Amino acid sequence: MGNGGSAVKVCTDHQGGINWLSLSPDGQRLLTGSEDGTARLWSTADSQCHGHFQGHESYITFCHLENEAAFTCSADHTIRKWDVVTGQCLAIYRGHTSIVNRILVAKDYLFSGSYDRTARCWSVDKEKQIQEFRGHRNCVLTLAHYSSRDVLEEEEEEEEEEEKVSRDLLVTGSTDCTVKVWWVSSGRCYQTLLGHTGAVLCLILDAPNRELFSGSTDYTIRTWNIVTGEQLKVFKEHQGSVICLELVNRHLYSGSADRTVKCWFVDTGERIQTYKAHKHSVSTLKYHAGILFTGSGDACARAFNSRSGVLQKIFRGHKFIINCIQIHNELLYTASHDGTLRIWDIRGICKRNKRRLKKERSVQGRSSQKGSLSRLFNNKVGCMVQQESGE
Repeated sequence: MGNGGSAVKVCTDHQGGINWLSLSPDGQRLLTGSEDGTARLWSTADSQCHGHFQGHESYITFCHLENEAAFTCSADHTIRKWDVVTGQCLAIYRGHTSIVNRILVAKDYLFSGSYDRTARCWSVDKEKQIQEFRGHRNCVLTLAHYSSRDVLEEEEEEEEEEEKVSRDLLVTGSTDCTVKVWWVSSGRCYQTLLGHTGAVLCLILDAPNRELFSGSTDYTIRTWNIVTGEQLKVFKEHQGSVICLELVNRHLYSGSADRTVKCWFVDTGERIQTYKAHKHSVSTLKYHAGILFTGSGDACARAFNSRSGVLQKIFRGHKFIINCIQIHNELLYTASHDGTLRIWDIRGICKRNKRRLKKERSVQGRSSQKGSLSRLFNNKVGCMVQQESGE
């Protein structure tokens, strides 16, 4: 295991903690939202700040970056849209009556969740509220979006014409211990998912498999069928709140206040790995090329071999909790409550991991070949076995 050494670059432009970090779909820009009430735009090509968005009257809780526009939400109860080239504020979305803590952009919709117990839907191109989702008994912390076309068969769909025109659904997780699924077109609650006994902190959606994963302060992760609302599995091994989730190839990674990350095989519910070494809560995680990167309340980022669980590197330098991480072009970006954005070179780790994976595949290939020859020798119908092993 190597030490992190020093970061390639430390960006200190913000005057307050960075609460979120968003990467544009084309990978060319990063957006940071800060306690100082501003957002900053960074180029991934030169790691320089190319935009400074000012206008919010309180701290920025969350941000989202598209290729052409940036979105920020704030404790000032508003959401703003910004031009990434000019830095001009293009729209202000007003209507929430408390802190807006999460936003999500999907298609032409902008969704928001707030401490005012509501979620709302806005037109991206206009400062107009399209829908309000009211029914939670406490603040809305996390959001997900999907289309019923992705999960429902034609005969399963709702009969109401209005809802069949727009088949988009919004999923909300709340501190009232529930997850709700809403028709975007009507604002009607389609499902209320009951089971958690603590606040729902994070959601991951797998629409093709009709599954939703929710993590909670009750120490559990729950899997739901998003068509029927049925609770499918409960993952119970964490000893603290489940703070963040990542789903990769039917493997679910969960970061917790118990200072660990766990990997679960979704199809069976089996816990197949635990990643230790954190000295505080795991606040954020990201899977990349067979490596699990984590950020923690102990101010360190870490890299683990995702399969073996072996700690490969510790990235030291931040002073406070790492709130968000992003990865692009084998660079790791970490944003912290200490107000800095740090950039780390992870080419060495990625290269070593690729060599390791290549070696494992080679060993597996030789083992498979030996097994095939053994079966061929022992099977009287040799030609049939040869065809099977060659498939």
